[in-house]
Amino acid sequence: MLVNILPLLLLAITMLFLNQFRDSLLVTEVTALREQARIYAGALGESAVHINRSRMADNAENFTLDAPIARRLLLRLTEPSPNAHARLFAPDGQLITENLTDQNNHPHQHNHRNSPRRIPPPMLPEPDFFERLMTWGPSRYGSSIVTLDTNEEDIPADPERPADAPGSDSSSPPPPETPPYIRRTADGHLIITVAEPVIHDGKTVGIIQVTRAAAQVDRAVFAIRSSILSLSLMVLIITIMLSWYLSMTIARPLLRLATSARVMRESSGRTGTVPARLLGRRDEIGDVARALQASAQALWKRMDAIERFAADVSHEIKNPLSSIRSAIETLLRIEDLNQQRRLLSIINQDVRRLDRLITDISDASRLDAELSRAQAEPISVTPLFALLAEMQQATRKEHDPVILTESAGDTPDNPLQVMAVEDRLVQVLHNLTGNALSFSPPDGKIILRCEPKGNMVELSVSDEGPGIPPAKLDSIFERFYSERPQTENFGQHSGLGLSISRQILEAMHGKITARNRYNKQGEIIGACFYVILPRASVTKTPQGAQHKKQAQ
Repeated sequence: MLVNILPLLLLAITMLFLNQFRDSLLVTEVTALREQARIYAGALGESAVHINRSRMADNAENFTLDAPIARRLLLRLTEPSPNAHARLFAPDGQLITENLTDQNNHPHQHNHRNSPRRIPPPMLPEPDFFERLMTWGPSRYGSSIVTLDTNEEDIPADPERPADAPGSDSSSPPPPETPPYIRRTADGHLIITVAEPVIHDGKTVGIIQVTRAAAQVDRAVFAIRSSILSLSLMVLIITIMLSWYLSMTIARPLLRLATSARVMRESSGRTGTVPARLLGRRDEIGDVARALQASAQALWKRMDAIERFAADVSHEIKNPLSSIRSAIETLLRIEDLNQQRRLLSIINQDVRRLDRLITDISDASRLDAELSRAQAEPISVTPLFALLAEMQQATRKEHDPVILTESAGDTPDNPLQVMAVEDRLVQVLHNLTGNALSFSPPDGKIILRCEPKGNMVELSVSDEGPGIPPAKLDSIFERFYSERPQTENFGQHSGLGLSISRQILEAMHGKITARNRYNKQGEIIGACFYVILPRASVTKTPQGAQHKKQAQ
C-alpha cells in the first residue's frame, strides 16, 4: 500500500507548487491596476493642474496640482473601485490627498478643509486556517516589499524614503515606469501597489499611487489547490481500496501458499496440502497453487518410488545371496568333487548375477541426475538406425536374425530429427534391439521404423518372436520384471533394462509402449515397442558431418 500511495503523494505535493500560475495571475492584476492608475494620472494631469502666475519666470514651477480640485476628482475617479486605495503625492513627496478621507462636504466642517479626517480602509475578511493552509507554499512575497519579475525596467527603491511616498523633482525628466510592489500583510492578505506620474504639458506635477488587495489571486490559487487535493484525495481512496484488494487477492493467498509449503516440509505425514479454495482459482495464484500441489504430489510419488526401489533391490539382492550362502554351507559338508564343482559353478553364476544387478542399479540410481544435466539436441533418426543395423550385421552369425530399417517422411531437405540425448537414445535402442534379438527365431527379421506423427516422431522396433503375454504388456516396464526365453540361462538379465529405458524417455519428454503384432487369423506373430519423442526443427548441416557425429 505504501508503494502505491507514495508516488501519488509526491505527485500531489509537486502539483501544489503553483508559483508560475500565481505569478501569471499577479501580472494580470498588476497590469489592470496600472491601467487604472494611468487613467487617474491622466485625468488629474488634465483637470487638476493650477498655473502659478507668481513664478512665471521659472519654467520648472509653472504648474502645480490644485489640492481641492484633485481631491474631488480623485474621489469621483475611485468611486467605482471602493477597495482601491489611491494616494496623490506632490513632486517633493508630500501627500496631497487620498480617497480614503472624509470629503468635508458638510457645512459644519467647512473650516477644516485643510485637515481632512482619515477614513479607515475597508476591512478585508480574515482568512481561515484552511484557506491559509491551501494558499501556503514557497513564495517570494513575504512581509517585506519585493518586486515582481516582469519585463518592465526595475528601479530600486530609495532605502531612506518610505515605500508609500515615492516622488521626484518636477524639474527632472519623467522617470521610467516603476515596478510594482507586492507584499503580504501580517494577517495574510496579498497587497499590490503601483505608482504612475501625473504629467501636464510634459512636466511631472505629481505621483498617483494605487494600492489594492489581490484577494482574487489567493482565491484562484485556493480553488486550484482545492481541486488538486480533492482529486488527489479521491485517487488516494481508490488507490487504498485497490491496494487492499490486491493484498486480499494476491499477498494473502501467497502467504497461505507459503504456509502450506512450510506445513508440507515440517509435517511427518502427508496432511499438508494446498487449500482447495486456492486450487479452484483461475488466475496466476491458482496456477501457482496447482503447481505447488503437483510438485508436492510428484515429490511424494518419487519418495514412494524410492521406497519401492529400495525394497525391490533388497529383495533382488537377497535371492542370490541366499543361494550363495546355501551353496557354501552345502559345499562344506560334501566331499564329492563333482558336486563341489557344481556348487562352485552356482556360486560363480550368482556372483556374476549380483555384479550385473549392482551395475544396473547403480546406472538407474544416477540416471536422473545425469539426464537433468544433459542438454537435448537434434538427432537424425535414419542414420542412427543405419548405424545400429551395420553394427549388428558386422557381428551377425549364420541363422541369426537380421535388422532392417524403414523411414517414412524422411527426405534430405526435411530429415526426421528428434530432440534427445544421443548416448541415452542409443542405449534405449540397443536395449530394445537386444530384447528383439533374444526373442526372434533363427533367420527372423527385426524392423526398425520411424515416421512423423505431427510434432512428434514415432520409432518402432518389431520382431517375429512369441510376443508378450497380454496381461504383462504394462508389467514388463516395472523394475526387476523379467520375461526371458526358455533357452536363455537364468540370471543373465537383471530386469531393469526396460525400466531404465522408460526412465530415460520420460526424462526426454517422450514415452514408450509395447504391443503385440497379429496376423489376419488373430494369432500373435511378434512384439513391437513404440518410442515417441519430440520432433526437432530442421537445421541445415553438411550430411558428411552429420554422419560423422552419429558414428562418434
